[in-house]
Amino acid sequence: MSPSPGDVAAIERATLAALSPDAVEEIAGWLVALGRAPAGRAKSAVPLSHELSADPAVLEEIEAAYACRRLAPIFRIADAPGLEGVRVALAERGYRPEQPTLVKVGTTAGMRAAGDHAPAEVAEAPDEHWKAVFLGPGFDPADGEGRIALLTRSGANRFATVRESGAAVAVGAAAFAEGWASVHGMRTAPDRRGQGLAGRVLAGLARAAEQRGLSRVFLQVEEPNASARALYRRAGFESAWRYFYWKRPA
Repeated sequence: MSPSPGDVAAIERATLAALSPDAVEEIAGWLVALGRAPAGRAKSAVPLSHELSADPAVLEEIEAAYACRRLAPIFRIADAPGLEGVRVALAERGYRPEQPTLVKVGTTAGMRAAGDHAPAEVAEAPDEHWKAVFLGPGFDPADGEGRIALLTRSGANRFATVRESGAAVAVGAAAFAEGWASVHGMRTAPDRRGQGLAGRVLAGLARAAEQRGLSRVFLQVEEPNASARALYRRAGFESAWRYFYWKRPA
């Protein structure tokens, strides 16, 4: 599907509202997230439009914002035709694309339909059981701690948990901003995958969104993650655009 210009800007603003980077600057049509968080979205610069010319002075200003904080500049750029000039300019400045990621959009109705059994319970904050799944075997604990800190910083996100015998077996989170709900932090205990638990998490988050009068949802998933993409396809999500992180080689 082709997102409207208004949807592109709203989704990018909602993305940063969910993750609460250390600092955000708005520079000539770009949102510049400044921080040291593990999530690339919380430390990269992204254009608010998919029709944006490459202005060397603006790119230099963004690079200077990172340099002031002793951070390496990162650009998050959709592969939309209207950003070709930006991609060419970044390549000329020594940046290279990596980590292809899909932005997918869907509806709460589709998410609810993905849950075959009772929807996950949803709380205002993640408890220790939620965190235990997020930090459990098969996941990088340092990366997980950083992502938990991002998701809990705003205090406005909501956290879904599927429990069995009191223990959490699948978790996820949702944020609500700019007229959209967004899905984050989807994780299932490795020994419980393939049992429909993630669908129940989506269903619980859909209910939380609908309670706020929201029906449109977006999420972001790395393109090589075939199992997650299959789940989101079953939940009715469609790809809106793909982006890459542009970085200078270390």
